[in-house]
Amino acid sequence: MTPNSNSGRSKYANQSKQHKVFSKPAGADASHKSHVLQTKVIQPKPFSSKTPRSKGVAPTDDKSVQVQTKAVQTRQQKQSAAKKTSAQRQQPAQNLVETKMAIKQISQPSRNTKSKHPKSSIKAYFLGGLNEIGKNITVFECENDMVIVDCGMAFPDDDMMGVDLVIPDFTFIEKNVDKIRGIVITHGHEDHIGALPYLLKKVKLPIYSTALTLGLIDGKLKEHGLQGKVQLNTVKPGQTVRLGCFGVEFIHVNHSISDAVGLAIHSPAGTVLHTGDFKIDCTPLKEEMIDLGRIAELGQQGVLALMADSTNVERPGYTPTERKISDAFEKLFLQAADQRIIIATFASNISRVQQIINCAAKHGRKVALSGRSMINVMGIASELGYLDIPEGLLIDIDLLNRYPKDKVVLITTGSQGEPMSALTRMAFADHRKVEVGPGDCIIISAKPIPGNEKMVSTVIDELLKRGCDVVYESSHEIHVSGHASQEELKMIHGIVKPQYFIPVHGEQKHLRKHAELARSMGMNAENIFIGTVGDAVELNQNYMKQLPSVPAGRILVDGLGVGDVGSIVLRDRKHLAEDGLIVVVCTISEDDGHVVAGPDVVSRGFVYVRESERLMVESRDLVTRVLEECAENQIHDWGTLKTRIKDDLSKLLYEKTRRNPMILPIIMEI
Repeated sequence: MTPNSNSGRSKYANQSKQHKVFSKPAGADASHKSHVLQTKVIQPKPFSSKTPRSKGVAPTDDKSVQVQTKAVQTRQQKQSAAKKTSAQRQQPAQNLVETKMAIKQISQPSRNTKSKHPKSSIKAYFLGGLNEIGKNITVFECENDMVIVDCGMAFPDDDMMGVDLVIPDFTFIEKNVDKIRGIVITHGHEDHIGALPYLLKKVKLPIYSTALTLGLIDGKLKEHGLQGKVQLNTVKPGQTVRLGCFGVEFIHVNHSISDAVGLAIHSPAGTVLHTGDFKIDCTPLKEEMIDLGRIAELGQQGVLALMADSTNVERPGYTPTERKISDAFEKLFLQAADQRIIIATFASNISRVQQIINCAAKHGRKVALSGRSMINVMGIASELGYLDIPEGLLIDIDLLNRYPKDKVVLITTGSQGEPMSALTRMAFADHRKVEVGPGDCIIISAKPIPGNEKMVSTVIDELLKRGCDVVYESSHEIHVSGHASQEELKMIHGIVKPQYFIPVHGEQKHLRKHAELARSMGMNAENIFIGTVGDAVELNQNYMKQLPSVPAGRILVDGLGVGDVGSIVLRDRKHLAEDGLIVVVCTISEDDGHVVAGPDVVSRGFVYVRESERLMVESRDLVTRVLEECAENQIHDWGTLKTRIKDDLSKLLYEKTRRNPMILPIIMEI
């Protein structure tokens, strides 16, 4: 988007005077604290829920769908998208000059800086994203300044019963908030932005990222009541933002979401290249190829450390281009010419959705959307010019059944079998507006995330039972990864030639395999650091050393509760789920401790009482004997009474059932 004197300064224009994108270096005699220039940031048009309704759009009562539909089909937005593309084509040369000058200023600090900091070093604190999938967050420190890179969430493990999501522990950030100059986000996937609202409720920090990523963040902040309370600063690929002594350069990369970037983090101690999530796509859809030229130039200038995506390091060869999906969709559309087509994919995979839209338009099919995240993301993407939908192609889901089945395509969420997703609700006949069955071709254009395989398989089975034709990744080439495979990683290592290497974004097997790949490219094993969550490392031109660990870990989010569910609660939930609960209720005399009423034994999830009456009678008799024995021995302490009941009853129940239910004694005195 080109800058606008009014609209361009609405949502993302509240820039801090201390944090500006700069286009030329400051005076050579200034200290690093005064290198801030007052240069205007080029702003994209922010996402708005008040876009005027365009003509030719089917009426609907769904406000979210209206917003998404209107945002795509206005003439002004198409013109804006064209202007944005034109402006971006004119920017790279200017941005490269600006970046070179900025790097020169950072790499050659003033005399004052040198005298005060003769041995500068950069520290990295890994609060998430190592030895795990998701929850990516790293804090960089140089001198007295800190920068946060990404702030993501992770999905709960299978044994985390009732937990909605997992976020990083922010204790370290809260303790050092005065040093932190901002949060830099590489792209808009949940494992990189999902924890932002929870952090920003604790500390107020400015955020720096690309236009689409900020649009997605803005929508997330709105859900948490934080919209308008956080500085959102737009930075284009090729630009550099100064944050204290750091100069953070944004480098365009290819990924499964548009507007993804890698980061060259320049400091007096040297440059750290953080690839973010990336792949090398030579024929990307609606974007440029990864900026390998700039990455190679950084390698020639000297990179202190490389932190690279390890997700697909076990996969040989190259990751296929996203354009490969178009051919697969074309074949499937021809095969399902007489069927209704329903395609499930990640809402954030805008290029995938664009290919579906292109194919639908080619075959004369209308397109409808299902799923809250799909509607929201498509609205933001179309508003910012990242998605093109021909006028009149998009219809409201309420009108889906008014069209012949062979004239519609439904794009939906649920590619991971999420319990409450749109596709799962269709599979279990729980969707209010879509009923699936014979005559439906359902395409799952995504690969199950590790841990989600069972859920996806269950959804596929239910769809097949309903008579649907189901096409999925293992049977057709309808998905490509957004992460680099081995040969692409080798290319990055070869052109960067870093002094040190730290594999990131992966489990232990990925990190170790990536370290092995680096050694095969000539990297000294002593210059490779394989870390885990909580680790910290210090780097400069002379050494790399591990520092003492910092507070880090997993905070569990359950409903509105954040951090109130811990290992003890999870243990109890697991216990309840496996063996059930026995509640013992009895009343004893305050004077002598003898039983006055009860005991009553209530079973929940342990045995069906009507089929186990004998066991319930034995349990009541046992509790009565225990209480009477305690009364005879003058034992009136409630803690002792409850412990005796739990121990003796537990032995009886295990002897009879070989199960260990949770036992909860409730004793009342009168």
